[in-house]
Amino acid sequence: MLDKPALEKEFNLKAIRSSGSGGQHVNKVATKVELSFSINDSVVLTSDQKERIISKLATRLTKDQVLLMQCGDTRSQLKNKGTIVKRVIAILQQALQVDPERKPTKIPRAVIRKRLKNKKHNSDIKASRKKPKIE
Repeated sequence: MLDKPALEKEFNLKAIRSSGSGGQHVNKVATKVELSFSINDSVVLTSDQKERIISKLATRLTKDQVLLMQCGDTRSQLKNKGTIVKRVIAILQQALQVDPERKPTKIPRAVIRKRLKNKKHNSDIKASRKKPKIE
């Protein structure tokens, strides 16, 4: 479905300083990795795939249709690069999956009868709580 090596070439990776544990090491070394991927500028994706990704990942994209993600899980820049690339590819593959069309089904008669029977039962219980009318 996706040509992973060609897609990885379109990713823009940038190393930035990470927060968290590590003491002085954190202040010196850029281990956190930021990945940006412009969906509109992609050569690997077809126009249909681009539309599907833009519609499914609308909340994750910037106004320019760029997917931005960061990974600072480990203290190793190389491991963070591998992790973020895997995550983005998984997200894109999930967005490209076509959901099967739902076939509407009819509600069985027995289910309808049971629901109405329960409604009637609850109605009778509540009616029995009322004061009787004296004529």
